[in-house]
Amino acid sequence: MPLPSDEKVVQTSSAIVSTLHGIFGPHPGFRPAHAKGVLLKGTFTPTEAAKALSKAPHFNNASTPVIARFSSSTGIPELPDTDPNGNPRGFAIRFVLAETPRRVHTDIVTHSVDGFPGSNGQDALEFFTSLKDGSIGDYLASHPKALAFVQAPKPTPSSFGKEKYFGVNAFKFIAANGKETFIRYRIVPEAGEEYLDEAALKDKSPSFLYDGVPELLQTGPIVFKLKAQIAEDGDVTDDNTAKWPEERQVLELGTIKLESVGDDQAAQQKRIIFDPIPRVEGIEASADPLLEVRAGIYLLSGRERRAA
Repeated sequence: MPLPSDEKVVQTSSAIVSTLHGIFGPHPGFRPAHAKGVLLKGTFTPTEAAKALSKAPHFNNASTPVIARFSSSTGIPELPDTDPNGNPRGFAIRFVLAETPRRVHTDIVTHSVDGFPGSNGQDALEFFTSLKDGSIGDYLASHPKALAFVQAPKPTPSSFGKEKYFGVNAFKFIAANGKETFIRYRIVPEAGEEYLDEAALKDKSPSFLYDGVPELLQTGPIVFKLKAQIAEDGDVTDDNTAKWPEERQVLELGTIKLESVGDDQAAQQKRIIFDPIPRVEGIEASADPLLEVRAGIYLLSGRERRAA
């Protein structure tokens, strides 16, 4: 995972990392956002539709091992699960394509709201800066995209396995015959969605979501369907805030089964750096400028975390 080649992008990524530290306080060894999390292990099994859309290996192999991470928003590692600031929740999936002679993988990074507070890195930096300096009200009044993100419903799920998740950016699938298709990821829980109101949250422990993960696994795997919303001609693919009509076709790409909690959580959470850019044959990044900035944030903060 290389740093972006554009120095200005790297500077923006670095500034966002520093700003997030300023908002939530430095917590060495933890992510500056989505600090609280848990790693799991499982498998992904693709559909025939996935094979037809992309020549990517995980869409064509019989099954692929995965490492997944559920997380809570903010850079506060001990944030109570009952705190609404923990929404949106995060769900990142690593598809482990090879271990030898070198490690090969590709990732999907999602969260539980279909939105983001800006179209590019500068928008994101200005949004987080306004949070840090207390001018968020004025900022939202003049930035409708950020306001839409802030106002989007973000309910607390009853468990990580009963929440839906959305990819932020669009990607280009390339089929074996060369056909190109732009998509946006959606991840849907097989168990259905379930959310808690304020009254129900009062009876929950500060760690109910994370305590619930091993409890769920005692009854079987936590299962999700990976889906793709399919763009049509004229749909915007380089601005995450430009949503596609809901009537666009949504295809099922496969099944994610999470079967166990990962080993050596503290060490592995410090080490693993998810990558918002696919970097695998059969899937390419769109021209969305936010992607390179996000990749820079993940790598720079990951290096910090590993060095702590």
